[in-house]
Amino acid sequence: MHDPKIKILVVEDEESIRRFITLNLSAVGYEVGEAETGEKALTMLRSFRPDVTVLDLMLPGISGFEVCQQIREMMPETLVIMLTAKGQDTDKILGLELGADDYLVKPFNPFELIARIKAMLRRRTYFKVSKNVLQCGDLCLDVIANKFLKKGVQIELTPTEFALLKMFMENQGKALKRNEILNAVWGEDYFGDTKTLDVHIRRLREKLENNPSAPDYIKTVWGSGYRLQAEPDRSS
Repeated sequence: MHDPKIKILVVEDEESIRRFITLNLSAVGYEVGEAETGEKALTMLRSFRPDVTVLDLMLPGISGFEVCQQIREMMPETLVIMLTAKGQDTDKILGLELGADDYLVKPFNPFELIARIKAMLRRRTYFKVSKNVLQCGDLCLDVIANKFLKKGVQIELTPTEFALLKMFMENQGKALKRNEILNAVWGEDYFGDTKTLDVHIRRLREKLENNPSAPDYIKTVWGSGYRLQAEPDRSS
């Protein structure tokens, strides 16, 4: 059984799908809240305060995209896994750019959803209990306080962005392959594609870099993956 204090908010307008997800999550010990609209989801965020939100992007009224954006502003520590329709690649990318941590394409196996949630929660727990303060140039990652600072100014990161940056800062100067990063951050049982990683890297660069299109810190290693520059190149 999972810790009953773990709360998951399921935001889905189709009642049969919402109940199906809720029953499966409740069966393994999570405390589950339900919302059939974006408006109700935003109200419940304040009172229910979920650890994870399972969010359908196609909602009546306030869209899932807007809900995702609001979650990131109100509760940046909350994990978000979005549900998308098959073949909607643009929806996936937009959702990730708005701050979702992961996605699943409908229809999906409930065991895969549970596996994704477990992987996200393990990652969040691991990065909170680690006892390091990591430094790279003007960047400081205080894992004890769960804070990221650039030139002493705190910048909010999502849990996935935090996990990514920690991995980079622990491997400064090392070229990390895409699959290596996905296995470490999203879990070895991750079945998504590398677009998820690339969008998160783009979001991370927007927060780290003075010029995200000519990054000093997170360099692309063509045909392989990414590398955190141990000594940031100021000439670019």
